Amino acid sequence: MKNSTQKEGGRLRHNFTRRDFLGAAVAGAGLLWSDPNYLLGAEETPSFKGTDMVTLGKTGIKCTRLAQGTGYNGYNRSSAQTRMGKEKFDRLVRHSLDQGIRFLDMADLYGSHPFVKDVIKDLPRERFTLLSKIWPTKENWITPSGGAKEEVERFCKELGTDHLDVCLIHCMQNGKWADAYERIRDGLSELKQKGMVRAVGVSCHDLGALKVAATHPWTDVIFARINNKGKEAAMDASVEEVTEVLKLARKNGKAIVGMKIFGAGALVKPEQKDASLNYVFKNNLVDAITIGMLKPEEVDDTLSRMSKIG
Repeated sequence: MKNSTQKEGGRLRHNFTRRDFLGAAVAGAGLLWSDPNYLLGAEETPSFKGTDMVTLGKTGIKCTRLAQGTGYNGYNRSSAQTRMGKEKFDRLVRHSLDQGIRFLDMADLYGSHPFVKDVIKDLPRERFTLLSKIWPTKENWITPSGGAKEEVERFCKELGTDHLDVCLIHCMQNGKWADAYERIRDGLSELKQKGMVRAVGVSCHDLGALKVAATHPWTDVIFARINNKGKEAAMDASVEEVTEVLKLARKNGKAIVGMKIFGAGALVKPEQKDASLNYVFKNNLVDAITIGMLKPEEVDDTLSRMSKIG
């Protein structure tokens, strides 16, 4: 990405102009701000590049097919990404942006909002999809409000933005979540009406929770654990069971963002990664995926593998 760098306050500051950013997005990364399959003939192989722009379900929200995750091994408002320190975090996320990724996956649990804010503050807000998650239960690091307004307002302040594209209730672990977190759902719905949140949903860590999300009218977006190995690679049930639920969710118009594509580190061999990516995308199970890449080299590797799906 074309940019200038200058010293400010004892640190390097990257000056991205609007023209630089949009030019790099289109020319450098081959990025299309519409579904890349729109221009393909029926007989042609669809594109599954990580930098392809896709629409999340029925939300109208555009994002890249690959999100840069910021919460690998996340807990107590920290993650493997944030624990690397600001300099390495900046380098990682800037590299993802340079390569054409425009979807950033965050959560209060990860403590990644302030880190992301420093990276994107000089860039056009409308060219990013920002997703975060509300942790709904009391822990040693948080006492939730019970609703959503307080949390989302804080998230926006931490990110330096006036809205989130997607806000999820984090880590649903049983099928009772819709009733248990009704106040959070209502709060998010109100914020959605006001434009402070564009789409709402849940991240699921349980098959029962996923089944409810697949049919519940409130749900716009679902984060689902999916790969081609099942429980041995951090999924909520067998591959067949989860696949069936995701197909139902897609049929119901839900946006699906796949997570644990590489099994939370269980699938590390090249052939394992390729097999999982091919299973997830060629079976049309997701709109997009999030991967908690930790190094620029991992970003490049993932993008390369996605470009060869077929």
